[in-house]
Amino acid sequence: MTLTDKPLVPVDIDFPEEDVPYEEEILRNAYSVKHWLRYIEHKSKSPNCGVNIVYERALKELPGSYKIWYNYLRTRRKQVRGRSLSDLMYDEVNNTFERALVFMHKMPRIWMDYGVFMTAQCRITRTRHVFDRALRALPITQHHRIWPLYLKFVQRFNITETALRIYRRYLKLCPEDAEEYIEYLTDVGRLDEAAQQLASVVDNENFVSKHGKSNHQLWNELCDLISKNPDKVHSLNVDAIIRSGLRRYTDQLGHLWNSLADYYVRSGLFDRARDIYEEAIQTVTTVRDFTQVFDEYAQFEEVSLNKRMEMVANDPHATEEDDIDVELRLARFEYLMERRLLLLNSVLLRQNPHSVHEWHKRVKLYEGKPHEIINTYTEAVQTVQPKLAVGKLHTLWVEFAKFYESNEQVEDARIVFERGTEVEYIKVEDLAAVWCEWAEMEIRQENFEDALRLMQKATAMPKRKVAYHDDTETVQMRLYRSLKVWSMYADLEESFGTFKTCKAVYDRIIDLKICTPQIIINYGLFLEEHNYFEEAFRAYEKGIALFKWPNVYDIWNAYLTKFLKRYAGTKLERARDLFEQCLENCPPEHAKYFYLLYAKLEEEHGLARHAMAVYDRAASAVKPEEMFDMYNIFIKKAAEIYGLPRTREIYEKAIEALPEENMRPMCVRFAEMETKLGEIDRARAIYAHCSQVCDPRITAEFWQTWKEFEVRHGNEDTMREMLRIKRSVQATYNTQVNMMAAQFLNQSSANAATAEGGSDAMRLLEAKAAAEQQARQQQTLKPQTSGNIMFVRGETQGGSAKDKVVNPDEIDIGESDEEDDDEEEDGDEDTNSAADGATNGNNKRSANEENIIASKKLCIEQQAIPAKVFGSLKKSANGGDDEQDED
Repeated sequence: MTLTDKPLVPVDIDFPEEDVPYEEEILRNAYSVKHWLRYIEHKSKSPNCGVNIVYERALKELPGSYKIWYNYLRTRRKQVRGRSLSDLMYDEVNNTFERALVFMHKMPRIWMDYGVFMTAQCRITRTRHVFDRALRALPITQHHRIWPLYLKFVQRFNITETALRIYRRYLKLCPEDAEEYIEYLTDVGRLDEAAQQLASVVDNENFVSKHGKSNHQLWNELCDLISKNPDKVHSLNVDAIIRSGLRRYTDQLGHLWNSLADYYVRSGLFDRARDIYEEAIQTVTTVRDFTQVFDEYAQFEEVSLNKRMEMVANDPHATEEDDIDVELRLARFEYLMERRLLLLNSVLLRQNPHSVHEWHKRVKLYEGKPHEIINTYTEAVQTVQPKLAVGKLHTLWVEFAKFYESNEQVEDARIVFERGTEVEYIKVEDLAAVWCEWAEMEIRQENFEDALRLMQKATAMPKRKVAYHDDTETVQMRLYRSLKVWSMYADLEESFGTFKTCKAVYDRIIDLKICTPQIIINYGLFLEEHNYFEEAFRAYEKGIALFKWPNVYDIWNAYLTKFLKRYAGTKLERARDLFEQCLENCPPEHAKYFYLLYAKLEEEHGLARHAMAVYDRAASAVKPEEMFDMYNIFIKKAAEIYGLPRTREIYEKAIEALPEENMRPMCVRFAEMETKLGEIDRARAIYAHCSQVCDPRITAEFWQTWKEFEVRHGNEDTMREMLRIKRSVQATYNTQVNMMAAQFLNQSSANAATAEGGSDAMRLLEAKAAAEQQARQQQTLKPQTSGNIMFVRGETQGGSAKDKVVNPDEIDIGESDEEDDDEEEDGDEDTNSAADGATNGNNKRSANEENIIASKKLCIEQQAIPAKVFGSLKKSANGGDDEQDED
């Protein structure tokens, strides 16, 4: 039953029992949507005709209810789901949609459902009309809900022309979706229109890709599209488009050139493609682009050659012209491969035409082609600008001239050199190099006078003086101060000039203050060769006045050596004055050589005491690392001149001046010398003095040397004294380490206390008191030593009574009784026990030493020692307080 049917005659209807309440509510509330929906929900499980009748009755009362229409249409679509498209129920549902749109034409959801439902029925024309009506009925702000369904509909069916027209309408509303249109055109094979749309997109600077593609990527897609489909794209000027891209995207020149050439290759215009490739390799400026284009070019020529050879081989009617064509293609391919390095060099020169190195490489590539080489050099010197040149510009002029010279065209070489001297180089050295090369060419041609005239011309004074480093002046004005030119001039004068002219050149160099120490030395040698010795010495003195240390070292070395060789000891005072002048400001690193030379002079021609004074000065004037060697030389010379006893003062000075690492071997040598002289006690005192800076854990070699000395020359007491000193020194170093650790802990605790706000001040005071106590203990344990070595003479082994020296402070040792011996042994035991207790077990380390003492004790005659030797260390009858004197 529909609203358009004829009205029915009223009859009595028999309703089921369960529908009666809903009918009564409807009678009471005929315009209530809620009651109708409740009734519909109740009838939803009944047959289709039952729920449809209720929907129809509801819509008759409420035709403007969106909720009822929407639910009704959804229910009708469910009822036809799964049926054949030819079923008449589809028409009934379509009529229902049409009736609904009479009232719901402003509702986009109804139009969307209708469009999807019509699309599923595959009724193309009627569906298109539905979507068009929807677009006309709805406001434009809601069109974005209709167009996706519309476009999906046209893409589903093969209706290309209709789809194109619909897409064009859509792009007027949404031009940003042009990429979707281009993809559709590409899929359906409309490449010409796709290229047009893509070109318009690329030209639109405000276009933003929805797929995140840049304008450059879109341009590459356009190039690929038009270059690979020349037979389908006719409406665009491909050549103009790609060339505009060449000007626009300079970082993709290789790809764009290849695309343009590929377009002509696919079009069958092979000669035009070859021209494009040639144009590309002659214009690209990067090696990457050149490589891309050249590889494509070579592949094109190779494929073309192979295809042509196959055609000729398979053609039984091939003529001579076909063979010539094959040979021509082969020659063209070989010529291309031969030109690769030259073409690559051209790319680099286009990239930087002022690269001197690349011009030289280009000349090498033209080896064996004189005309090409000359043209290359000419182009190079005309192209490269001095201020922009990368490399040495003057080398182009020099090599250009040498090329003419090698081909025996000396006049042309002179013209090139002359032109080269007029170029405004950046540096004076470049211009000087051109002049020197010109002179050397004249020398090779044996034109010595011309070479001298060239150097004279190059060193001529300008009209006004200018500074060498004044960049505002031209290099031609500053050339007269070039040392390179003057050195060349001096060498030529020495070889081909006169003594007077050569001397004038050297004097001019010195007057201009551009000389170097080597120039001064060469000048001196030149004068000596001509027997002008005093002139040579004056030249050295001029050089000394010009230079400072350390540059003047070579001049002083040559001057003093030549002076001593010339005069030896005949002018001793003058030589001394020279040495004193040299050593006045001589730095320590150069002083050793001159002091040794000075001392040698005094030894050979002067006084011995003067030589010793020089050695004494040298020992303190040289570098710290050379002082040890200098003192060894001093001691050796003193021993040779005055004998060994006079070296004691030198040894003492050396011990005071040298650092610890050099003082130890010096002390050992001093002790060995005293031992040779029979001064055993002096040697022992030296060992004792040196032991204060010898940590037993590090300098075990020193203590082994001392132990061997005591074994050879000492007795039990001296050995025990040596061991006591060893333990004392080790305890001193241990105490120093402990003090450093204690100070570190004290500092850490102080920082912690400061962080806590100073709450534990008593702990800080206790730590400070402990540190002071450790310092006092260290001072007590440390032996009192002074700067000078104090000697106590002992008995010399093997000496006679008359050779002994009387010591006024010597203690008279007489015969003693056994009681004194016992007391002595008890005192020794107490002393040793105290020392052992202080070192905390160091007796284990000296077990070997005790064994040596025990073995030596058997062969030593024991004598009683008087009690007065021990002084206050002697025990009292009541036991005494000996422990106070243990230290």
